Amino acid sequence: MADEKRGMADEEVKEADGTSVQKLINNESFYSDAKNYWSHISPTVNGMLGGFAKISPTDINGSRAFLRPFLKMGGGKTTAGRALDCGAGIGRITKRLLLPLFETVDMVEQSQSFIDAAPQFIGHDAERVERFLCCGLQDFVPENGRYDVIWAQWVLSHLRDDDLVSFLQRCRTGLAPNGVIIVKENVAQGQEIVFDDDDSSFTRPRAHMEEVLAKSGLTIIKKEKQKGFPKDIFEVYMYALQ
Repeated sequence: MADEKRGMADEEVKEADGTSVQKLINNESFYSDAKNYWSHISPTVNGMLGGFAKISPTDINGSRAFLRPFLKMGGGKTTAGRALDCGAGIGRITKRLLLPLFETVDMVEQSQSFIDAAPQFIGHDAERVERFLCCGLQDFVPENGRYDVIWAQWVLSHLRDDDLVSFLQRCRTGLAPNGVIIVKENVAQGQEIVFDDDDSSFTRPRAHMEEVLAKSGLTIIKKEKQKGFPKDIFEVYMYALQ
């Protein structure tokens, strides 16, 4: 489960009927196929973003504007102590969004090669990354009460619905007082799930995404569409959950 899913263009994925998509998602190799795909991706920003490195500055600026009002420095209630970067890849979000705002960051990423590349990519601030955790999110259990912010971006399309619900429930126990979970994901147009059999992931329609988020027992306290992305990629929405 690498750092980012990517800003994938619609023509690069396949939309099938609901039954066919569910068979692909429920296939026993769903998770292992994704892990194999990312094992062949270069540990670069362009690799993490599937060739869409150009959108990274716009993405980070949008994320910062969405997150900052929750933090005490932005007038909110959340302490900027420790954040968790989920599906962190080589640490693009850790380096450019989280470390400039938080005292320390933990990174969880299932690809050991990306974890190994992260310190060099992050640079001298890598000393403020307390934990480099090699684990898929379907199996990851955060420490109780450890995180002020848990950030999950372009990675939840690699989790089946039931595993996503369980993951979010575990994340809720991982939050410190006044902590917040931020989800930033592609959403499909229309009502149909779009499956990508290259990296074994699926893009949920917005209504489906919000239904799954609600099943976790968390409340959406803010949502916003990312602005400024190219028109030929999926729409991207940010959700703040508590």
